[in-house]
Amino acid sequence: MKIIDKYLLKSFLITFTTVFVILFFIFVLQSIWLFIAELAGKDLDFLTILKFISFYSPIMVPLVLPLSILLASIMTFGSFAENYEFAAMKSGGISLGRAMRYLILCSFVFSAVAFLFANNIIPEAQFRFINLRKTIVQTKPAMAIGEGQFSKIGTTTSIHVEKKSGENGSFLEGITMHMKKGEFGTVTTVIKAKRGVLKSDESTNLLQLDLLDGNYYEDIQPKKFEDRDKLPFAKSSFKKYTVTIDLAKLNGATTEGNEIVNTYNMLNMSELKYTIDSLQLTFNKDVISYSDNLDKSAESLAMEYNVPVVASVVVPNKTKLTDDLIALFPADKKALVLDLAKNNLNNTIFTLESYKTDLEFKQNNINDHWIGYYDKILIAYSCLLMFFIGAPLGAIIKKGGLGLPLVFAVLIFIVYNFANTFGKKLAGQDALPPLIGTAAGALILTPFAILLTYRATNDMGLTINLDWLVLPIKRFLNKRNTNSLASENITNNES
Repeated sequence: MKIIDKYLLKSFLITFTTVFVILFFIFVLQSIWLFIAELAGKDLDFLTILKFISFYSPIMVPLVLPLSILLASIMTFGSFAENYEFAAMKSGGISLGRAMRYLILCSFVFSAVAFLFANNIIPEAQFRFINLRKTIVQTKPAMAIGEGQFSKIGTTTSIHVEKKSGENGSFLEGITMHMKKGEFGTVTTVIKAKRGVLKSDESTNLLQLDLLDGNYYEDIQPKKFEDRDKLPFAKSSFKKYTVTIDLAKLNGATTEGNEIVNTYNMLNMSELKYTIDSLQLTFNKDVISYSDNLDKSAESLAMEYNVPVVASVVVPNKTKLTDDLIALFPADKKALVLDLAKNNLNNTIFTLESYKTDLEFKQNNINDHWIGYYDKILIAYSCLLMFFIGAPLGAIIKKGGLGLPLVFAVLIFIVYNFANTFGKKLAGQDALPPLIGTAAGALILTPFAILLTYRATNDMGLTINLDWLVLPIKRFLNKRNTNSLASENITNNES
């Protein structure tokens, strides 16, 4: 390695380290605000808070690392170009491509580290983070319910507590619970209690809430539509009423054994591939099973109505099959056949809607696992992509510092993240293939990176020659103007 290579590598690494530390601190600090309600005023020891932050911090690396490479490369190469250091290198026979050689190798190292980090460290960190939240709630159950505010439990229940007291805030006062029928339904049940006690057991994922001295209100839906305006409801009082709270619903994960386990976010690539194969196999079996169930349903209806199932109709030669299929059945069976067809159709439509919802959910789950699989590869590729955008862009704009490079870096990264987020959303809903949806941002910016690298290494700048498009249009317009002037002259001469 020559002195010039050491100088370039040192400058880039110093800038990258500074930018990475600053951005990492900002991103982690901004994200911690999402969980500040779980940490503030909970009497947690310093070690627990440090674990909480440490387990969550790795999740920020896939965002911070590519952005740091992009900004550091723009700043480094922009500073070299602004101070005419690249001009001095070129006069000594060192091209931009030669100057980037060891920095490209450095970017490959960053990509490898990013891949290993995404495949091994981040899944383990997310697993530990979710389970730490579960452990905190189990040892301090009052953390699951905030004081003076409504706390959501799953998608159908919310609870409000006026005051908490006692050891770990387990004794509650002024409790109000709202329960809905379905995620988007209205509140149909209200429970109010003067006091309550929260209990937990570290061997389970459940919290027990004992409500004392309260009332239970439930709306009643009358069968007659005109009676609904009377708003009837049922009311009962109780001395003690026990409610069970699932910790998985509080943490947004599923439970397995004594630990909270999520799916694709906590698996490495080999585990994801194995899970995807299992899910796909189950999906294919369900499709076949649902198809068989529809056939059996039709046969059972036919047997119920005592109508034979006709597998095929034999038509004599040179005889045209009639469009009136009901005429093929005996007269005493026609009414039964029509009734059978109507019931069979309604039953099939209802069953298909149910099967469709179930299969869509399972397909979306498979897509989410594929997104998690491809995302680990994309994190590694994004490091290379951002370097090949930032380095030539900095050499072209010839501006170092934090001003213009920061503007370019933020704009590029917003486009990249927006495209990725939008693409993953569509891929999760089966509107795009998972690979295309996950790599949407990379597909958009890769041609841009190739163009910038080509123009920077050939000293072409950002100006793009569009004469091949503009000149034919100019010739066409000039020819048209010439023809119109000639026709006007001929008209004037004739007059």
